[in-house]
Formats: sequence, structure tokens, C-alpha cells
Amino acid sequence: MDPATDPVLDPALRDRQRQSFGPAADLYDRVRPRYPADAIRWILEKVPAGATVVDLGAGTGILSRQIAALGLRVVPVEPDEQMRAKLADVDPSMAPLAGSAEAIPLPDGSVDAVLAGQAYHWFDHPVAHVEIARVLRAGGVFGPLWNERDESVAWVATLSQVAGETHNHDADHPGLGQLGTGGQFGPLEMVLFHQAMPHTPESLLELMRSRSWHLTASPERRAEMDAAILGLCATHPELAGKTQFDLPYLTRAYRTRRLP
Repeated sequence: MDPATDPVLDPALRDRQRQSFGPAADLYDRVRPRYPADAIRWILEKVPAGATVVDLGAGTGILSRQIAALGLRVVPVEPDEQMRAKLADVDPSMAPLAGSAEAIPLPDGSVDAVLAGQAYHWFDHPVAHVEIARVLRAGGVFGPLWNERDESVAWVATLSQVAGETHNHDADHPGLGQLGTGGQFGPLEMVLFHQAMPHTPESLLELMRSRSWHLTASPERRAEMDAAILGLCATHPELAGKTQFDLPYLTRAYRTRRLP
């Protein structure tokens, strides 16, 4: 990531980015990739049938709907009112709760698992770890997961460069290293999953417009990034002349258990 836009280095920018998704809720729900079903199943491998699972930082319910499809009871928790409204509109059977990772509106020891899809990096980790542990039953699972563009593919790496959004997962998610230090959680496991999403140049542009760094950029910077993304699609040797192509992802799934 460009240091000038790194939210770790600029807390005010981080807050603007964290709060930027609500006005783009329709776009977010339409273009963001879903998660590999195998990744969700792996996180919840030892969770009993009929378990209650919190989707923390649920957004528009992309992950919530996938958890529900596995036959589990889902409790979406989301701080942004517009994202909650979109979630309820897409699936009226779900009733998202207003809350955050630092203030989960549920009783102590009341849930079997807490998942966080594309959300854990926004948490205040020391506070969130205590709160997640509070609502989990002993032996319950906490599982953050991310879809990340596979930058080992040349054109994807170039896409991240022109957007100013390159990834270093370990550096971007320091909270993961804190999970085992507070006495609430056991060892952290990780499995990597692969998937690919079909795109056109236009849908790729929409996807990148749903990212927080684009949503919070100036109009001039947004126009510059849009032109660079479409230019990449038109000129990169792996994409030029293609009306449709696959965007490869690495999905990193983590799980750890609440200690007694």
C-alpha cells in the first residue's frame, strides 16, 4: 500500500475508510466476491449442527447468507446503518444487530462461533479480542477470513500498483499475532483457498470502485485511477483484446478456539 494512503500511518484516513462503505452498499453487495464454501466449512468444521454463528462486521450480509446456506443460525452484527438496511433488504429473514467488534450486543457465552469476513482489519484488536471471547462459549470458534487478489499473477500485481493497493498480509494484519497473547484463545490455524471470479473491464472497474481507498479519494484521484484500470485492461498483454477474464483470489481462512 502507498504510505501516503496507509491507514496505519494516518488514523484519520483509516476512520474515513472504515466509514465509507455505507453510501456504496448497493455497489458493495453486487460486486464483492463471495467466499469459497470450503473455507467457511473449514472454519466451522467442529461447530455443532444448528449452532449460532455471529457474522461480525457483517456489511451487506455476503458472508451471513453463505453461513445460513450451511443450515446454521446467523446473527449479523454491523455498525453501519446503511449496510444493515441493505442486508435486511436482500434477505428479510435476517435481522442484523447494530453493534461492533468492540461492543457486541449479545450475552456472555451465547454463541458457538464468530466469523469476520473482510472486516477484522478494521477492529480495535485488543478490545475486540476480549469482546469476542466474552460472547463465545468455551471451545467456540473465532474465524477471520479474507479474499485477497492473487498478486502472483502479473496483471493482478499491476492492477494493485496502479490502484496504490499492494498487499503484505502479515504486515497488514498485525492483530492476528495478538490473538494468542491474551489468554482467551488457543493456537491459530490458517488454510489458503483459491478461487477466481469472472470479470469484464467494466465490472473490474466497479469492483475497484467499491474499495475504501477509492471511495475516500478526491474526484480527481478517482478519475485518475479509473483511467489507469481501464488502460490496464486495454493494454496489458494478459488482458488486451479480452472482453471477459478471471480475477484470481487467495482466500486466507483462520480459526482459533475460545479457551475454557
